Amino acid sequence: MTNFLDVDDLTTDELATVLDRAATIKADYEASGASDLLGGQTLGMIFEKPSTRTRVSFETGMTQLGGHAVFLGPDDIGLHGREPVKDIARALGRYVDFVMARVFDHDDVVELGEYAEVPVINALTDDAHPCQTLADLLTITEHFDDDVSVAWVGDGNNVCQSFVLGSAMCGLDLTVATPEGYGVDDDVLDRADGLGPAPDVTTDPEAAVADADVVYTDVWVSMGQEDEREQKLAAFDGFQITPELLGDRALMHCLPAHRGEEVTDTVIESDNAIVWDQAENRLHAQKGLLAWLAEQE
Repeated sequence: MTNFLDVDDLTTDELATVLDRAATIKADYEASGASDLLGGQTLGMIFEKPSTRTRVSFETGMTQLGGHAVFLGPDDIGLHGREPVKDIARALGRYVDFVMARVFDHDDVVELGEYAEVPVINALTDDAHPCQTLADLLTITEHFDDDVSVAWVGDGNNVCQSFVLGSAMCGLDLTVATPEGYGVDDDVLDRADGLGPAPDVTTDPEAAVADADVVYTDVWVSMGQEDEREQKLAAFDGFQITPELLGDRALMHCLPAHRGEEVTDTVIESDNAIVWDQAENRLHAQKGLLAWLAEQE
């Protein structure tokens, strides 16, 4: 039984296989419509954090593959409430074929994965967002050849940390620019160094984007960090993606965007933005992942 709690739960070859499978499923759907790859199978979706893209892409993906998804919000299944996480995992594992969880504490998805006895997918924790990285890598392969350079400019947050690992596994040339004190965890950098080329790290956004084909950013104030808002806005002064900083490079953003903070409205509405391809590819990348996980049983 295989879980997907962060990108490096896969081997480099397995990651390539999942991305290839996603591209094939996307092409097949565009040519022929829905399939029955996961006919009769069910995905249980645990949500502590709200989401547009995560819920809709997973529900739609299961439908397009012939399966079914069950939404379990905070009022349906309160983690650390009526029963322990391990008991929730054991029960769900008797009902569904996959469990997807979008939660705050990364330890919760680890515990779900330990006890569910079906594949558990991390759809976001405060530490990692591996499903977003699958969509990011699929988008990059669609728009660029193998020789591509990416600059991450902003917070070294969960999205960034998973992207660092995925970039190393795919051999991408990555530079990460964050303010002092907001960088990627040393543990993640060490893991990346063991997987492939580790990113260059800087506190200078202009230096980071100088040789980049793609500039990637995310919100500076994530869910659960609202009390840090004023502090973070001050710390990230100079890190906004403006037309001048972006130049003729492609823009990536995992969305939702806080327009006027980490990115200007002009930039995200420009032809340089490939953010909507990214958003769509959440659907296709996750279908590729689900189909691959089903084959591992």
